[in-house]
Amino acid sequence: MRPDIKICGLKTPEAVDRAVERGATHVGFIFFGKSPRNIEPDLAGVLADRVRGRAKIVAVTVDADNDDLDEIIALVRPDILQFHGAESPERVLTVKAVTGLPVMKAFSIREPDDLKRIEPYIGIADRFLFDAKPPVGSDLPGGNGVSFDWRVLRTLDPNVEYMLSGGLNRDNIADALRETGARGIDVSSGVESAPGVKDLDKMDEFFAAVERASVREPVSGSAQ
Repeated sequence: MRPDIKICGLKTPEAVDRAVERGATHVGFIFFGKSPRNIEPDLAGVLADRVRGRAKIVAVTVDADNDDLDEIIALVRPDILQFHGAESPERVLTVKAVTGLPVMKAFSIREPDDLKRIEPYIGIADRFLFDAKPPVGSDLPGGNGVSFDWRVLRTLDPNVEYMLSGGLNRDNIADALRETGARGIDVSSGVESAPGVKDLDKMDEFFAAVERASVREPVSGSAQ
């Protein structure tokens, strides 16, 4: 079974087109000034329109205020909001109620106890995203190109819907899927030639690796 595939941090028409041509189910645009993948909402809206209806449009924010969210939603018209900051369950619930949009809440993972932090969000967030904790000195909550020990997810309730992120690339995606049974994967730096610069060849190689892994060893749908 092929997982959902989200290509995140897109900034050019060529990268957006290639992602969807190769089968991305989600395309992500990042609205966070410190990120090399930051994009202005008006440009993201133009890029989103190229693939609207063919892939889910995901707006990624980090503790965005109401005004910023209003602008992003108006210009990008996302299908999903992804919160990658310290947003509380109450904040997630309020935004969902006001906007009518589903929310994917990201968490940084290093050890089993980190999974306990999702408990207050279960039944509120529509999906989770599990990324690695950022290296010391990094200003970025995600997109750092590092992974975590996927065995941590063995204790996770198989009914919890999540996307696996953090350092995924063509070389490790088969192991990641085999170990976790993730029904969704998220890649950004793993298909780049430099921070924020998507490499079309690397994107092709990543999708090909996912296809090989899905055929060779179908994803189980739950961690074993």
